[in-house]
Amino acid sequence: MDLVNLTIDGIKVSVPAGSTVLEAARSANIQIPTLCYLKDVNQIGACRMCLVDTGARALAAACVMPVSEGMNVKTNTPAIREARKVNMELLLSNHDRNCLTCVRSRNCELQTLAEELGVREVRFEGKKSEHPIDDKSLSVVRDPNKCIQCRRCVAACHNVQKIGVIGTVGRGFNTVIAPAWDQKLADVACVNCGQCIMACPVGALKEKDNTAEVWKAIGDPAKHVVVQPAPAVRVALGEEFGMPMGTRVTGKLAAALRRMGFDKIFDTNYGADLTIMEEGTELLGRIQNGGVLPMITSCSPGWIKFIEHYYPEFLPNLSSCKSPHEMLGAIIKSYYAEKEHLDPKDVYVVSVMPCTAKKFEAKRPELGHDGIPDVDAVITTRELARMIKEAGIDFVNLPDEDFDPMMGESTGAAAIFGATGGVMEAALRTVADILEGKDLDNIDYHEVRGIEGVKEATVTIAGKEIKLAVANGTGNARILMDKMKAGEADYTFIEIMGCPGGCVTGGGQPIVPARERMTVDPRVVRAKAIYEEDAAMKERKSHKNPSIQKLYDEYLGKPNSHKAHELLHTHYVDRSAK
Repeated sequence: MDLVNLTIDGIKVSVPAGSTVLEAARSANIQIPTLCYLKDVNQIGACRMCLVDTGARALAAACVMPVSEGMNVKTNTPAIREARKVNMELLLSNHDRNCLTCVRSRNCELQTLAEELGVREVRFEGKKSEHPIDDKSLSVVRDPNKCIQCRRCVAACHNVQKIGVIGTVGRGFNTVIAPAWDQKLADVACVNCGQCIMACPVGALKEKDNTAEVWKAIGDPAKHVVVQPAPAVRVALGEEFGMPMGTRVTGKLAAALRRMGFDKIFDTNYGADLTIMEEGTELLGRIQNGGVLPMITSCSPGWIKFIEHYYPEFLPNLSSCKSPHEMLGAIIKSYYAEKEHLDPKDVYVVSVMPCTAKKFEAKRPELGHDGIPDVDAVITTRELARMIKEAGIDFVNLPDEDFDPMMGESTGAAAIFGATGGVMEAALRTVADILEGKDLDNIDYHEVRGIEGVKEATVTIAGKEIKLAVANGTGNARILMDKMKAGEADYTFIEIMGCPGGCVTGGGQPIVPARERMTVDPRVVRAKAIYEEDAAMKERKSHKNPSIQKLYDEYLGKPNSHKAHELLHTHYVDRSAK
């Protein structure tokens, strides 16, 4: 590997050829401020916060400036500090500075950097651009008045997710980041994944807040309010309370939900085990009976909306299974309601999800029964954290508690749904046992793990070759879909997650500042915790869950039965005209 030698603030540094000055500085633990830069997503030198002196006539943007042999870089001179401060004041002069009421207060990169640069006044007050807030989407709210036009959201949508429904509109002072032709996010082919929110350094993009309606339901004595948190929530929620990334807080999560006033605390992991029973059986049926293959998982609502818009010809390949939280919602409002002698209309189901797209999913008319939705409200990990703080709960010091029985039991197979490849691996654990006709010991399918964009593998089960593919992020989903379109994809089973890394880095998870993402990858750290959760479970195969076995014995009969199809399966629609 060719190395380039340079000096930064008097420190000798050697970095690989092709590195930028910013990367070289970070390797020497020299901090250069950034705003528009986001590792592996956006490197455009637009905000001019990372200006450095390389000896040229003008200051250079470190995030796009390549290193050269013998370069002498200065990052902290009076001229550089003044330039950064002026640029910050110019940004603030046209910014909605209502920080106290902003959802990103104290986790805002603009706010943090203004503090670090010592900005105490704005010398360039003048006319501010004013734009209406776009809150028509069920998942994402766009506030152009807080936007600093860093283009990070644009890069996430265009370059990572390969969707491209937002971009720069207008020119000069009237420039805004928005869908074309003044449309709302709800009116374009946005898949609600929320990766634009994760990329945004300020409060210009946020999830649609549903906390008020959840508090209202909890306070309504006529409502029986049931909550269910997703697998990825328990390995990320702690970050909102200052705990290290990847801390598993399953017991504290259950305790906090109980103290918030929910009537029952069930677990979406139970729904994940149920999903494997239905989806695994569906896969076996397609393999054995000449059904449509490859079968593609249907757990990720961002991916589902993506295929509806962009590849509707492959809708028959989708599993007909509802996603885990929708399955559990349907069972809560049928089996559980009957057992507890409750009217389903009085049962209010709240899902705590790592995903903004789940908000849209819960409102789909095809996800309900007898006019009653399976899930009434979806809140994100971030929204739950805000509610816990609002309730005055000391989360860090809570004792560990269990989920409520009946629908609080789950297996390790359910836990790994939160990581890319997890649904595939969980399904294989059950399918392999069924095909082999025995309880197999080797249940870790490492070939489908990891954050690589597209993973392919072939496993042999009971003498049958099963060809697999796993993709995370809709940008990588396009790769698989285009191979299928070209007739080049000879797969049996495909798992696709709409977000890069899977649910652990969904659009509703804690937002990791760009500076921290230079040195840590949330996809890796949170997924590691997911697999630790799996390894710690007593049972690690979905069909071994005694509560699931009881559900089939008492209510559903068998997987893919008429009753199961009535409650747990659905269909999707062609949205390609939009």
